[in-house]
Amino acid sequence: MARSALLNVMVAAAEKAGRSLARDFGEVENLQVSRKGPADFVSKADMRAEEIVYRELSKARPGYGFLMEESGSTKGEDDQHRWIVDPLDGTSNFLHGVPIFCVSIALERQGELVAGVIYNPVMNELFVAERGGGAFLNDRRIRVAARTDLADSLIATGLPFLGHGNQVQTLSELQPLMSRVAGIRRAGAAAIDLAWVAAGRYDGYWEHDLKPWDIAAGVVLVREAGGFVTAPDGSDRMLATGSVVAGNETLHRALTKTLRAASEGRAIR
Repeated sequence: MARSALLNVMVAAAEKAGRSLARDFGEVENLQVSRKGPADFVSKADMRAEEIVYRELSKARPGYGFLMEESGSTKGEDDQHRWIVDPLDGTSNFLHGVPIFCVSIALERQGELVAGVIYNPVMNELFVAERGGGAFLNDRRIRVAARTDLADSLIATGLPFLGHGNQVQTLSELQPLMSRVAGIRRAGAAAIDLAWVAAGRYDGYWEHDLKPWDIAAGVVLVREAGGFVTAPDGSDRMLATGSVVAGNETLHRALTKTLRAASEGRAIR
């Protein structure tokens, strides 16, 4: 694929940060000796990756603002553009030696998401998308899956864990879906979940309690792969609400219908 100058900037930053994470990932197994040690190591790893992304993007587009997981929000002289960055999505996977994690970079222009890059350095998978230009995995165009029946579909989600998430809400949503789909998966990295929906590996995805940097790049990917992404209420406020539903048009509709019924305590018809 022929990438725009903008995507080249994003890809270069993601790949450079990804190489740093890959080196650190190779050391994780040696640090499983204390509770404090690995946690500190992961903090250093994602801070290093974030510093690389910040440096590379600032050099290429010096006026743009930032919203980053570790550093928070930084206003730029150009108030029309903002980078949204997760230097390490899938921290728990990274810490436990599971090779499902990534660098995620999105660009927001005048409040609209216009480009996204998600890079898994261990699997060497680079997902890129720019508004109006399609979505690609390692330069091969990707599309969302064409399945239209929940019974044939593999659906991804996230699950609450220690101190995070609403277990009651999640269980109320899982129960009706478990009996209606071919399978439910929990990979542990929201950005990769959305990238895999864009690539047709998952047929759909939903999750709550997310941050903008978890999903911004993935939203662009799914949309450019022909899919639909909204908040569960059908609005475009995913970044504000932290809740997201994704899939092709038919499955997106079926998922949002199921989630709404669950939130209202109704049976699915």
